[in-house]
Amino acid sequence: MDSQTFRRAAHAAIEQIIDYFDTIQHRNVLPDVAPDYLAKLIPDRAPETGEAWDDIQKDIETKIMPGMTLWQSPKFMAYFPAAVTYPSVLGELYSAALTAPAFSWICSPAITELEIIMMNWLVHILHLPACFLSSGEGGGAIEASASVVVATVAVAARERYLRRSSADLDEEKTEAAQATVKTKLVVLASESAHSSIQKAAMLAGARYMAVPAGVHDAFRMTGTNLRAALEQCDRDGLEPFLVCATYGTTSTCAVDDFEGIAAVLKDYPAVWGHIDAAYAGAALVCEEYQGVMQFFEAFDSFNFNMNKWLLTNLDASCFFVKRRSDLTDTFTATPPYMRNGHSDSGHVVDYRNWGIALTRRFRSLKVWFVVRTYGVQGMQAYIRHHLELGQLFQALVASRPDLFQIFTPPAFALTVFYVCPRPHLNGRESGGADLSDPARAVNGVPPPAPDFPLETANVLTAAVAEAINGAKEYFLTTTVVGGRTVMRVVSANPKAEAKYVRGMFDRLVETTQALVGLQGHLPLGKANGVMNGHA
Repeated sequence: MDSQTFRRAAHAAIEQIIDYFDTIQHRNVLPDVAPDYLAKLIPDRAPETGEAWDDIQKDIETKIMPGMTLWQSPKFMAYFPAAVTYPSVLGELYSAALTAPAFSWICSPAITELEIIMMNWLVHILHLPACFLSSGEGGGAIEASASVVVATVAVAARERYLRRSSADLDEEKTEAAQATVKTKLVVLASESAHSSIQKAAMLAGARYMAVPAGVHDAFRMTGTNLRAALEQCDRDGLEPFLVCATYGTTSTCAVDDFEGIAAVLKDYPAVWGHIDAAYAGAALVCEEYQGVMQFFEAFDSFNFNMNKWLLTNLDASCFFVKRRSDLTDTFTATPPYMRNGHSDSGHVVDYRNWGIALTRRFRSLKVWFVVRTYGVQGMQAYIRHHLELGQLFQALVASRPDLFQIFTPPAFALTVFYVCPRPHLNGRESGGADLSDPARAVNGVPPPAPDFPLETANVLTAAVAEAINGAKEYFLTTTVVGGRTVMRVVSANPKAEAKYVRGMFDRLVETTQALVGLQGHLPLGKANGVMNGHA
């Protein structure tokens, strides 16, 4: 492909991308394909001779698009968002053109230095503690995902703990002492924490301990429960070396007790404290969420993903450390072919020494484009718009207590609820009290409906979600929290609007009524059919 062919192809690709975004709301969110559909459309051998770009581009619409789940659709309300905007796309375009495996500063100084500057910008935008700035002992890096970050943290935390535990031993005794300690290492996190933390513990060769975070704790890890778990480790002769706290859990967006956890960490200085704020951390651009920052200085690292809720496409996982030496002391390896005067001087950052990967992409370019295009105020407006949509959906769900029950208070644009038909309410609870009234809640969690069996509610909730997703127009997800099956709805991508939130709610009402036969009554036979999976 020469430059003129590329020019024509690029123009056509840009037009196709624009058309995709402009019409995405008219497409089904979920694909209508069976597993292995693509193997039937693409030859099982590569072509012997090159093909014309026009033929290749046609296959995007005919072969690839039918198998795409449309995460950028305003009707996508599952999982958490995966944002993409035009400035971010342009950043990727330039990044591809300027490809360089930037493992050291000398490989492309601009790639390393822009990443450092962007991470410092984000410290100021989010009002993170100054200890995370590169001007001191800290700093930041843009990684592939929050899962990669927590795996990196687990290895670095383990090695720091081992170094400190054997600091007074001579070399001969160090290896034996560390080998003994390794058999006792433990990673702790909330039982509501993301599964990536458990994987990170496995990669670090450590045990994983889930700290209780039940309904009476609003599904968050408290300082009290963490202290109890650490004290149990002491009694069992185990060696905790990493605690992962969560700012916005996956299932309910619960925020761990940072004040209490920070106090506990001060009593356990050998334990690395990490904050996983993969999704909800984006809300910290808004000053109304920044009060928690007073406790973040007690932690060794912090991570949030711009590629979830802050206008930037994958991959853009922003990772901050209080002491970058904790990373470089673990991951530095300098063979002769990587040595150069700048690196040897110690005056530059070589990001290859900050983690497992050697090469890294020019990720900071799209961050630079996005932040400059929207500005801090634009990013704040973007987050607040989605928070308003979350409040709207929560209000809609609360308006139908004859069909639904809110499970946890809305948080970070996420509403968690379940199906709980009570036709006698006819839109309101007997006696006029709201089932989601905070006065009746336990730590913010509304009480379960007293007149509807858990098993029935679980089956109905799963059936309604399956029917919604089966229609492929909208997409939501379910999860199980404390033994209860719940639905999660979050409308937080760049195309999100109130009319689509209302559309999702209308489909939920229609589907629930149709599924359980609710037109002012609940036929017993129909309910039993749903219970037995025959609806």
